[in-house]
Amino acid sequence: MEPNFETTVQERAVLVGLNADCFTKEQTATEESLEELDALLETAGGFCTGKVLQNRHTPDSHSFIGEGKALEVKMLVEATASTMVIFDNELSPGNIRALEEIIGVTVLDRSALILDIFAQRAKTKEGRLQVELAQYQYLLPRLSGMGASLSRQGGGIGTRGPGETKLESDRRHIRERINRLEQELEQVRKVRGVQRERRKKNSVPVVAIVGYTNAGKSTLLNQLTGAGIPANNRLFDTLDTTSRQLHVSDNLDVILSDTVGFIAKLPHHLVRAFHATLEELEYADLLLQVIDASDPHREEHIAVVEKLIDKLAKPETPVLRCYNKADLVYPEEIPFGENIVAISASQGKNMDGLLKAIEKALDHARHHVLLRLPYAMGGMVETLHDGAQVNNVEYTAEGIDVDAVLDEILFGRLREYVVKEC
Repeated sequence: MEPNFETTVQERAVLVGLNADCFTKEQTATEESLEELDALLETAGGFCTGKVLQNRHTPDSHSFIGEGKALEVKMLVEATASTMVIFDNELSPGNIRALEEIIGVTVLDRSALILDIFAQRAKTKEGRLQVELAQYQYLLPRLSGMGASLSRQGGGIGTRGPGETKLESDRRHIRERINRLEQELEQVRKVRGVQRERRKKNSVPVVAIVGYTNAGKSTLLNQLTGAGIPANNRLFDTLDTTSRQLHVSDNLDVILSDTVGFIAKLPHHLVRAFHATLEELEYADLLLQVIDASDPHREEHIAVVEKLIDKLAKPETPVLRCYNKADLVYPEEIPFGENIVAISASQGKNMDGLLKAIEKALDHARHHVLLRLPYAMGGMVETLHDGAQVNNVEYTAEGIDVDAVLDEILFGRLREYVVKEC
């Protein structure tokens, strides 16, 4: 059945990828990556009218895919009344200019499309700052080669964000804007730092949710905490970080912090711009890696996430693998082992199992104890307030009774004063 196009609101795009022998795995295009590019285009509000995957030994220095193939793409664009061409690979300014001259429509690359989606999705001031910074960092070296992309009027995919009048101003102006954005985001980082110190002082562990985009992170956060985040079946549905307190057990409360979804070929401008958000991973006590158990490419997507975890998190941070959407696959399709749990966030299945796994992963051993300290150790009460979770302090005839949750170090120091473990 022929789709019903509304050309005023929906871009029609031909998707193109180059698979070159000299490319690394991250640089090259495949049928799978073109499928993902199609999903990204749909998320941005566009429609794919055709796909072209070109195989070459090396990219053409001028037109990237070669002039003959570019002319074929031009014919496909004309035959399908398409409004743009989007490449799965990253293009140079010269490539963009040459391709637009040959094909006659706007040419974008994968990074530009992802940036456009982020521009649509960011709602908070912090999110908008991060996206704008990433867009400027992407556009600055490309100003001389963007051609028709910069002169388009009236909005649409690839035109959201800083705006054409700013983009056509001199480089000095854009660099100044980048500096201002970086200063504002540095303030965001300082605020986050203060919040982290407060959580550390209150002995509240942080669990950061990570995973490939659309793995179900927001659905899980909603299920566990009632956060009420919109959770739709599309890529990068939520960008802005949400943190909520989660009661894991009588001995443990944590801060559960959502992070932006990862994706293959995530533009490095975004990773840099979202540093204020992503550094939550560096300070997390536990990473909850949400995996779509039904994803046909889940092993490749696990590898993408783990590569970014290696870059962003502390090496010793424990990782709990959470296989979501387990109701959509056979049980034997999900691996078994320590630090692995199978759930269905949308159905609320095995949430108790997940909470137990979080408690076990976090605590080798947080000890909920009742201490009885002699009055001569009165100064230890302040130490406990600084470094433990103190629930109650009572001054009695026998001594100072403290109900607290201790880490392994404090527990070892105060073991002889433990009246009972709760």
